Amino acid sequence: MTEQEAHQQLTALREELNQYNYEYHVLDNPSVSDAEYDIKMRELKDIEAEFPQLITEESPSQRVGGPPLDAFAKVTHRVPMLSLGNAFNEADLKDFDRRVQEGLATDQVTYVCELKIDGLAISLRYQDGLFVQGATRGDGTTGEDITSNLRTINSIPLRIKDHSSIEVRGGKPSCHKEHLFH
Repeated sequence: MTEQEAHQQLTALREELNQYNYEYHVLDNPSVSDAEYDIKMRELKDIEAEFPQLITEESPSQRVGGPPLDAFAKVTHRVPMLSLGNAFNEADLKDFDRRVQEGLATDQVTYVCELKIDGLAISLRYQDGLFVQGATRGDGTTGEDITSNLRTINSIPLRIKDHSSIEVRGGKPSCHKEHLFH
């Protein structure tokens, strides 16, 4: 593939993925399955890896989540909320293992693996042991304040025994069948 062909393909993929992101994150009405989206994103990342000079800041590969919805107050995350990476095959796992071993300067690494299930990433902030704020990941830097919604979930403690200030991050798995079986 020439650089010009790569540029054209990247432009088309970015437009397509940005539309899918808009449908998913803003309209809450995706037109493609997560598996289809992941295939397109993988194609984009593969071309960008081959032609790194064509990577742009606006590329969907450089973003996490979507912009915060206007219906909610905005929350700026003190530390960006990033997304977990995907591994689609053995080569991806071996590449991940290589990077971990290089980063730790050891080949003695043990892993526990779990399926990555799509869902809603949230942050819970406690101050002096009291739940004071809950937010979505949003675009990774700015999320939506969903504190009042989260207060209604019985499994989220409104008070913790440890009276320190802490932020807890996690996710609520999606209950859509297509998210669980792709």
